[in-house]
Amino acid sequence: MSAPSENPPANALANFAKAFQQTPLWMATAPGRVNLIGEHIDYNDGFVLPAAINRHFTALASTNGSRKIRIRSQHFAEEAVLCLDTPPKPDQARSLWMRYPLGVLAEFLDRAADVPGLDIWVASTVPLGSGLSSSAAFEIAFASILEHASGLSLSQVEKALLCQRAEHVFAGVPCGIMDQFASIMGQNDHLLLIDCQSQDVTPVPMNDDSVCLVVANTNVHHSLASSEYAKRKADCDEAKSQLGVNSWRDVRKEDLASASALLDGHLLKRARHVVTEIQRTQDAVEAIQDHYWEKLGELMYASHDSLAKDYEVSCPELDTVVAIAQELGVSGGVYGARMTGGGFGGSTISLVKTSQAKPVLACYEEYYQEYTGQRLDAFVTRPAQGAQAFPIASIH
Repeated sequence: MSAPSENPPANALANFAKAFQQTPLWMATAPGRVNLIGEHIDYNDGFVLPAAINRHFTALASTNGSRKIRIRSQHFAEEAVLCLDTPPKPDQARSLWMRYPLGVLAEFLDRAADVPGLDIWVASTVPLGSGLSSSAAFEIAFASILEHASGLSLSQVEKALLCQRAEHVFAGVPCGIMDQFASIMGQNDHLLLIDCQSQDVTPVPMNDDSVCLVVANTNVHHSLASSEYAKRKADCDEAKSQLGVNSWRDVRKEDLASASALLDGHLLKRARHVVTEIQRTQDAVEAIQDHYWEKLGELMYASHDSLAKDYEVSCPELDTVVAIAQELGVSGGVYGARMTGGGFGGSTISLVKTSQAKPVLACYEEYYQEYTGQRLDAFVTRPAQGAQAFPIASIH
């Protein structure tokens, strides 16, 4: 494990001691992620371009001498109790959030890991339900604690895929690999180009201090999100089957004209988004390498337009933030913006001039409040370091 980059928050240590009347032995942190471009492509064999952000899930843990894992947090009203002597099942979870650690525990026990009884306190600065992958950060922080406590060592890829399976089986979300890969493998000042077909990860430097990323949480999360996510994946699988191809990488933009004779209207729109978004992501990497920020901004706006019209996963609140970005324009400090994450609420990502980031944040929050009556929470981030875990004693 890498060396710690930050001390545990003082209130987390105090909360752990108050909850469990002992001192923690281990700490794990896992960041949320933002995806610059390549949305809804990780489960479609394409390319995605995420980065870890400067918001984290933190877990503190100690052994408790029992055959149970107790998880407490100020974010959740109830305590989760996971029994180590019975095989975990999804229906054991009394609430959705408990399914994430339960699924991760099931994966460890399937590997015959010697997991001891644990007391765990979790805290998050990743806004929950914001489209910034708090669930993956939770899974990875919890898995990192189980690694230390059980002595089972996993590679980065193994841990990412373990957490992905936990989300599939226990949370019922057919997510791709992006969220877990980004949270584990994130690097300071680097985006990650992830080939979701080969699972190859290529760091893409983004160390130009003249630009930064602004994440804007709309504070809305429409109930359609979970069910529609699964429907979009099913649409893409059906469209691919009707086209008779094994991978979307086999479909070129020029092929979409002939595809219109084979696909129903909504399936054609889904196919058009996937094929064009794969190309936009590759073009975005070239723009970043050339420091061609205006071109990158154009690609981000095109991505949002495709997500709104062809993939139909945006919502008025997300569209409002993107419209504000377009109103400000390059002269107002914004190169481009788009929704990020699953959609139907959550957050947007903007590429912003660092020198104008503060007024951009103020404009976003003021105009969003004026247009929607809702509160917008926006913050600046640069690509950040991925997950870490270590003994508490090593940081004193």
